[in-house]
Amino acid sequence: MNPRSHESSAWTAYLDAAGPGTPADAAAFAEQMWHPAYPRASAYDAAWVHRNLMGPNVLWLTEALTEVIDLRPGMRVLDLGCGSAISSIFLAREFGVNVWAADLWIEPTQNYRRIDEAGVGDRVFPIVAEAHALPFAHAYFDTLVSIDSYHYYGTDVRYLSYAAQFVRPGGHIGIVVPANAIDTDDLPDEFVDAAPFGADYSTFRSEAWWARHWRRTTGVVVEHAQMLPNGLDLWRRHNRADAAWKGLPVESVGDEPLLSSQHGEHLGFARVTARRTEEPTLNFGPGRFSSRIA
Repeated sequence: MNPRSHESSAWTAYLDAAGPGTPADAAAFAEQMWHPAYPRASAYDAAWVHRNLMGPNVLWLTEALTEVIDLRPGMRVLDLGCGSAISSIFLAREFGVNVWAADLWIEPTQNYRRIDEAGVGDRVFPIVAEAHALPFAHAYFDTLVSIDSYHYYGTDVRYLSYAAQFVRPGGHIGIVVPANAIDTDDLPDEFVDAAPFGADYSTFRSEAWWARHWRRTTGVVVEHAQMLPNGLDLWRRHNRADAAWKGLPVESVGDEPLLSSQHGEHLGFARVTARRTEEPTLNFGPGRFSSRIA
């Protein structure tokens, strides 16, 4: 079976099974889904948001990124690894940008239904794309964003060289990813080896690691690298909302077993941005990296 087909089918079934539905504990659910630091995201229908999540609340994370990246009406934005495209919907509705909602696992038709129902079918364009073979013109986008997905495909030191070529000179790249304030390279091997999630745990790099990683790419200037304030609580708040929705103990849902363990003590989210500099187009073909600028 095609691995992509398997993953697509699994996530499609997951999202379909999520609802309509209603929360088992409506009051607790509403309380956890409202976050004072993210008023734009919290204004969205909480049940709709929760039914379309594929991880920690992506609208909170998207709003956090918009605090440190410039978005203006009419801009072309690539939302890379957009999942169910609700981050793309949020960007289009809140900032008037045009968004290409690119994902490998969620079918464009399924995403388009959500996009159209949200009233932004003329500004959000769903597309299937593999992160290492993007079907776009060089320098086409004003901004590239990636919320809770870049750590799956962007840890290769050469990847930013590839992705940056799709952003115009002067444009921006911004990500929010799960992160560990104490980088796994700085933890004892035996501690990391015992962590849940195996190798995936080691993709939760520190904000300093991401900044150093990106600085190794010429043609971009890192402008911001920070752990989100109260990121661990943000992640656990999502789990509490999920528990209230399902009527289950919070200890049994999502990533809570990891977050409440010694391995989760310093987890949260890193917010990293960079600006594409005024240099010639970074000329690489689909799926191919070059050491010339990395």
